[in-house]
Amino acid sequence: MTLRRATAEDAQAIAIVHRTAMRVSLSFLPELHTAADDLSFFSERFLPANETWVAEADGKVVGYLGFDADWINHLYVLPEFQGRGLGPALLAKALADGRPRRLWTFQQNARARRFYEDRGFVAVEFTDGQGNEEKTPDVCYEWRPRSCPGV
Repeated sequence: MTLRRATAEDAQAIAIVHRTAMRVSLSFLPELHTAADDLSFFSERFLPANETWVAEADGKVVGYLGFDADWINHLYVLPEFQGRGLGPALLAKALADGRPRRLWTFQQNARARRFYEDRGFVAVEFTDGQGNEEKTPDVCYEWRPRSCPGV
């Protein structure tokens, strides 16, 4: 497995990872967008607005992470590659600068919630989902670096 910065040419592969992970791992969510919508979103909006990293296995993009100065906006790994350390490796890229970061995940996504909580994220807000496009209850998590190393 290798990690590298994403390029504009990765938009199609990232869209496939996103769509596949959403349909398999988050099957409780409504399907709101087409594959063409996803490609347009990643090409035109997501990649230009985020520092994006991809995880590759045998030259194929199998996961990605997108973040900015304050938020982890996406972290998805193909279902068949989950549990192999790709998520933690990608997440480490977003946290490497030591800045506090926030993210949203769905309350029903127990696996993601456990993943983030195991890495020091703390739930700071729960919603009824009316503010997201899926209209599904979500939770905002926050990560802060430890102020006293070794404590």
